[in-house]
Amino acid sequence: MQQVDFTTLMAACCELRSHWLPARIEQVVQQDRYTIYIALRTLNQRGWLSLSWHPQAARICMGTPPPKGTDTFTFSQQLRHQLNGLALLAIEPIAAWERVIDLQIGQRPQAAIDWHVYVEIMGKYSNVILATVEDRIVTAAHQVSQQQSSVRPIQTGDSYQPPPHLTDPIPTLDESFEHWQRQVALVPGPLKRNLLKTYRGLSSALVLSMLSEVDLKPDQSTERLPESDWLRLHQIWQDWLSALNHQAFSPGFCQSDYRTYSVLGWGITHPVPETQTLLDEYYTQQLGEQVFKQLQHQLQQKVKGHLKKLNTKAKTFQNQLSASDTAEIYRDQADLLMAHLHEWQIGTKTLILQDFESGEPRTLTLNPEKNAVQNAQSWYKRHQKLKRSRAQVQPLLQAVQDEISYLEQVETSIQQLEEYKDAADLLTLHDIRDELILQNYFPKLEYRKEAPTEIPFYQYQSPSGWELLIGRNNRQNDLLTFRTATTYDLWFHTQEIPGSHVLLRLEAGAVPDSKDMQFAANMAAYYSRARQSHQVPVIYTQSKHVYKPKGAKPGMVIYKHEQVIWGQPQAVITQVHAPGSI
Repeated sequence: MQQVDFTTLMAACCELRSHWLPARIEQVVQQDRYTIYIALRTLNQRGWLSLSWHPQAARICMGTPPPKGTDTFTFSQQLRHQLNGLALLAIEPIAAWERVIDLQIGQRPQAAIDWHVYVEIMGKYSNVILATVEDRIVTAAHQVSQQQSSVRPIQTGDSYQPPPHLTDPIPTLDESFEHWQRQVALVPGPLKRNLLKTYRGLSSALVLSMLSEVDLKPDQSTERLPESDWLRLHQIWQDWLSALNHQAFSPGFCQSDYRTYSVLGWGITHPVPETQTLLDEYYTQQLGEQVFKQLQHQLQQKVKGHLKKLNTKAKTFQNQLSASDTAEIYRDQADLLMAHLHEWQIGTKTLILQDFESGEPRTLTLNPEKNAVQNAQSWYKRHQKLKRSRAQVQPLLQAVQDEISYLEQVETSIQQLEEYKDAADLLTLHDIRDELILQNYFPKLEYRKEAPTEIPFYQYQSPSGWELLIGRNNRQNDLLTFRTATTYDLWFHTQEIPGSHVLLRLEAGAVPDSKDMQFAANMAAYYSRARQSHQVPVIYTQSKHVYKPKGAKPGMVIYKHEQVIWGQPQAVITQVHAPGSI
C-alpha cells in the first residue's frame, strides 16, 4: 500500500487551506482504532475531515461521512468535549519539510489560538495529539510510555515535543546541477538508494516515479550513469521542487487497478479533480480490500473447522447406524439357539445349526462360560440395545446433517466473494459474521456494533428485460424470498446444492420466455457451490410455494410444486460481466 509522503501531504494541506478555512467544528466521530472524522462547516459547504494514524494508511483529507454507529472511543469523546463549536483557523506544518501538521483551533475566525491538533504522518509512528496553546498534551490517539520510548514519550500532561528533526539536507531549486550530482553520487550505489539517503522529503514511490519519467532503472549505479541521464534526472528533480514551491499539483491514479497514485501528474492514467478525492478513494479501497481478505480468511477457517468436526460426528453416527443394521442378526441367532437347546453341551464354543429360512447350515459362536440360555439372552439384549440406538441416533444424525447443510451454504456465500470490488462486498462479510455470531459459531465482538447497513442484492436483467435478483448471503436470501418476492415471481435454486436464492420478477399474468428461464437457471447455477460445473440441476417454483420450517436456520427453506431445469454456470461468464446493484 502506497503511503502518504511529504509531497502528497503538502498537496492535501494546500487544498484544505484553499477550500476549508476557516471552518466551524460541528462534530467529532471515531470510526475505528485509527480514524477520526471531524465535521467541518464553512459559509459555502459542509464536509468530513479524516485524520488517520493507521500504520500503513496515515493521512489527512476530506472524505466520505463515517458510517452510523455508536462511538465509544475515549479519544473522540475528549476531542468532542474540547473542540465542538470551535473554529479551525489554520493548517500548517510545524516546520519546513516535516510531515507533522498543526491544526490550529480557536473560538472564532481571527481569534487567538486556543488548541493545537498535531497530525503526525510518519508511517507506523503516526499519531494525532491534542494539545493546549501552551503545548501541554491533553490527549493522544496513541500514548507512548517512558518504557516504550525514552526518546519521545507521549502521555497526557506531558509537554508536546515534536519528532526528532531530520538531518538530511533540504533540497532547493537554487542548488546547482554540479553540487546536486556530487551529493547524489558521493557514495557510489544504486540511484534509488542514493536519492533516498541524500535528501529529505523523498519517498520510495516518489523516487520510482521520478526514475520512471526519465526511463532510468532504480538499481542503476551512479558510477555508470551518463551525463545526459544525469541532466534528465536533474530536470525532473527541478520539476518536483517547482511543483512544491508553486503548489501546483496534478493528482491521479497511475494504473488501471488503482494501486499507485501521484499528485505530480507523472504517469497518470486516471486523473482525479482533487487530492482529497484521490486519498479518500485510494485508502478506502485499499483498507477495505485488506479488511475484506482478513475477515474472509477468518470466516473460512472458522466454518471449515466447524464442518470438519460435524463431518466427523456424522461419520460416527453413520457407523452406529450401520452397526444397528445387524440387530436382526442377533435376534435370529438367539431364536435359532433357543430352538436347539438340546444340542448344546457344556464348554461348547461353536454350534452348527440349520437356518430357519434358508435351510443352510449356520455357525453360532458361543461364550463357553455361559449356558445356551445365557448366550441367547445376551444376543436378545444386544438386539434391543441396537434397536434403541438406532431410534436415538437417527434424529441426531439428521440434526448434524442439517447443520452441515447450513454451514455449507454459509461457506458457499463466502466463496462467492472471490475478491473485493466495493463496500457492499465487505458489508456482506460483516453480515455473515453477525449471522454466525447469532448462531453461536463465532465469538461475540468486544467492540461496538455498527448500525446495520442495507446491502443491495445482486441485480441482473434477463434477455426479455425482466429483473433478476440474487441474494448475497443467508440473511439476504431470506429477505429476498420472504419479503421482496411477490405472488407472480419465480424462485430458483440449485437442486440439493448450496447456493443463493434467485428471484425472477414478473408482472401479473406474464409468462417468461425460455431464454429468460435458462438465464435465471444459469445464474442460480453460477451463484452456487457448483459454479465450476458444466451442467447443474436447478429447481424453480412460484415464490408462494417456498416455506421456512419453524426453527430453521437463516437461508434454509423447503418448497413444493418444483420443476427442474439444467443450468449452465459457465455461460454466465460470457453473458454478464459484472452485476449491478439496487
